[in-house]
Amino acid sequence: MTAVIEDVAVGVEEEFHVVDPRTGLLVPKAEVFLEQLPRDRYGAELQGSVVEANSLPWLRLEDLARDLSAARRRLTKVADVAGLGIVATGSVPLVDLAALEISPVPRYEQMLDEYQLLAREQLICGVQVHVDVGDRDLAAIVLHRLAPWLPVFLAMSASSPFWLGADTGYASSRTLAWQRWPTAGPPGPFGSAAEYDRLVRALVGTGVISDQGMIYFDIRPSAHLPTLELRICDACPRVDDVVLLAGLSRALVIAECRAAEAGEPLPASARTELVRAATWRAARSGLEGELVDPADGRPAPAPRVVEGLLRRLRPVLESLGDWELVAELAAGALRRGGAAARQRSAFAPRGSLTDVVTSLIAETRLEFNEPR
Repeated sequence: MTAVIEDVAVGVEEEFHVVDPRTGLLVPKAEVFLEQLPRDRYGAELQGSVVEANSLPWLRLEDLARDLSAARRRLTKVADVAGLGIVATGSVPLVDLAALEISPVPRYEQMLDEYQLLAREQLICGVQVHVDVGDRDLAAIVLHRLAPWLPVFLAMSASSPFWLGADTGYASSRTLAWQRWPTAGPPGPFGSAAEYDRLVRALVGTGVISDQGMIYFDIRPSAHLPTLELRICDACPRVDDVVLLAGLSRALVIAECRAAEAGEPLPASARTELVRAATWRAARSGLEGELVDPADGRPAPAPRVVEGLLRRLRPVLESLGDWELVAELAAGALRRGGAAARQRSAFAPRGSLTDVVTSLIAETRLEFNEPR
């Protein structure tokens, strides 16, 4: 294994819902965007109401932020001309299932045939962070070390309180929908990339999944790039929060790669059963309740857990030159409160889910607010 610290690039994939801004309903119009935007940066997803945008990999978070903002501007420009809305959030509250369509891609059509309800109700969007880890053995080994902290990232991103027209009582109903897939959830321990690859082949061999692209672990090595993919997060309405997640993700990967190379023992909170419980807690509470603190496995207020993560990662963030930016973005996120709570606040005055979608369209348009 080789050390990981310098020149670690980070990139982001964001998924966006396409909506009718008048009614707030999801509409299967992703192709409107894909016909006009470059396919190397934008792509289709399972549902025809979702479009994905891919950033380039960047060393500086400020450059990543500008890339993400530019991608949203391009989407918004197309949306405005077409009379559509673009929304970055885990779920959209207003859905007419009969009006939606699977993207016309053979792989997605096969998934609909095989998975039925799971595919029809895949009305969710996430954000994925890709962090360079050039050594695949190290990438596989570190998965289990990272897992206890992933629920904190979920809590910071949780933005899907409404599902099919109702308040679920959860901050991230997307997590509930996502975890129904047969390979979703936290990964177990691996001793090498070869061991990880054997498991992937075994899962494909069961016939339950069709290919390695259906490995939906909360974090996984990329199948085709030298990166780790953090996949647990809801899509975030504010691009500031995406940049925050990217900065923390890179620092956490670096910190845990160092710990693995130093032979530091795994924390007790790395047990897969405990991580699953902590993930449920984060999906339920978001930033507004308690989380399971990975440091001791006990409940603690969400802001305290986030602040503990910042303290843990400060040495790495400072070595990358990211500390001031990440600390300011984290303070802003805690001050505003979670996206799920903001959506409930938008709903409260008139009891209107259309108002929720209107507020999400507006937040998705906001540019990166670089702290001064």
